[in-house]
Amino acid sequence: MTQKRSTLYPSMDEMLEASEFAGRPALDLIGEIQELYLENDKPWVIGFSGGKDSTTTLSLIYVALTKLSKEQRHKHVYVISSDTLVETPLVVDMINSSLAAINKSATELELPISGHVVYPSWDQTFWVNLLGKGYPAPTQNFRWCTERMKIDPVSEFIKDKIAKYGEVIVVLGARSQESASRAQVIAKHKIDGSSLSRHSSLPGAFTYMPIQDWTFDEVWMYLLGAPAAWGGDHFELFSLYKDSSAGECPLVIDTNTPSCGNSRFGCWTCTVVTKDRAIEGLIESGETWLQKLKDFRNKLFETTDPAKKDQFRNYKRRTGKVQYARGNIENENITEIKTIPGPYLLKFRKEWLKELLMIEKHLNNEGHPIELVRQEELFAIRREWMFDPNEPDWSDELPSIYREVYNKDLNWPDQDGGSFTGEDEELLKSLSNQYKTPAELVMKLLELEMSMDGLGRRKGLFNKIESLLKNDWGSLEDILADKEKAKPVSNINKTTSYDDQLALLTKEYEALQ
Repeated sequence: MTQKRSTLYPSMDEMLEASEFAGRPALDLIGEIQELYLENDKPWVIGFSGGKDSTTTLSLIYVALTKLSKEQRHKHVYVISSDTLVETPLVVDMINSSLAAINKSATELELPISGHVVYPSWDQTFWVNLLGKGYPAPTQNFRWCTERMKIDPVSEFIKDKIAKYGEVIVVLGARSQESASRAQVIAKHKIDGSSLSRHSSLPGAFTYMPIQDWTFDEVWMYLLGAPAAWGGDHFELFSLYKDSSAGECPLVIDTNTPSCGNSRFGCWTCTVVTKDRAIEGLIESGETWLQKLKDFRNKLFETTDPAKKDQFRNYKRRTGKVQYARGNIENENITEIKTIPGPYLLKFRKEWLKELLMIEKHLNNEGHPIELVRQEELFAIRREWMFDPNEPDWSDELPSIYREVYNKDLNWPDQDGGSFTGEDEELLKSLSNQYKTPAELVMKLLELEMSMDGLGRRKGLFNKIESLLKNDWGSLEDILADKEKAKPVSNINKTTSYDDQLALLTKEYEALQ
């Protein structure tokens, strides 16, 4: 963004006076924004993803406020951007730069506008869920990431303002032309005779979409037709789109808002799409350092192949039980019972974390400052590993993995460490065959006892012990064999006599001894 480029533009006022968008004079839309702003005391929350649509929307509102007197600017406008912590790095840099420019300019012009970034809570980030808890990489059928990483942080911000002010207006850069589903969502919640719509899931919130009828070309005509309202221009944004051949990932505010996918800017880790064409385009345009991120993402994507799931994932769910599904074998009249795989095996999670840290270190050494996994995430991942429901990591390997990569230690919280060691784990495993008792079961029972130690009332202890004992323990073969033994007698029916039923049950019982 340079001043030289900006001088090629007419002024913002000249552009607005001469332009129409969606068959409507631009100044008429500016007037609508001002009228809506002055109508009540509800603060505004603008969703800013850094893409073309949200940038256009923010610019229109910014311009509208500059044309009001200082006395008329009676309520605050919050600009929020959602950072999942795995966003495409170039997009993160551009958003942070834009928010800094907006905050600086708003202060100088005494505009009641402030930019904010919201993040997922540390126990709900992508890496804590995938590497810590073992959640499989997201797919179309199991897209666990959107709500935890996008919807919840934004909703919490909005709910905080609702609690403070009673009601808020959420301003979005959504356009009906973007997709048929988006057009349906916009129309469904529209309030008759008003520019506002009711928020689909947040009571006390209304939505306003000033460019909902604009076309793709009109958005770029606006952005490239005048300088940025807060200074500079939009050539960097245009170049990013041009190089990546991608669209923007909208700020997701509820489950009805279409999320990312289909090669939009978004998380570089996204495995919902087959190929991330956005990052591929950036690599082809010269950002070759992104290749390491793309390769790592592709490695995660390979684990979503149904034929490879059993290779990477535990046969037990995080509940401690094996889950089954029935299905018919293709071209055969046979019903097959399959196990539904659970979380990633701990050994793979450890390998991937080490590789991720090595990529991070390499990129920083090559002059690309980046933090792929935050310190707070490492602390949370360590906790998840140590108290994993199926594979508790008593050896506490995460600090040693970090030390191996960076040749230094972090200030690991003492409370994250367990009361047992890797030597204890090895001892239990050596005794498990001798006493025919799974080491993992004993480990979880000992953890439970330590968690209850010192409590005046150990309420619920026996229920928790019973719950652990009811989990599936041992190898998958042992678990399936036990399930086969426990099958209900299927060849007894109502026509069988009582004596025959008793004799059959007795035979079944003796066979189990």
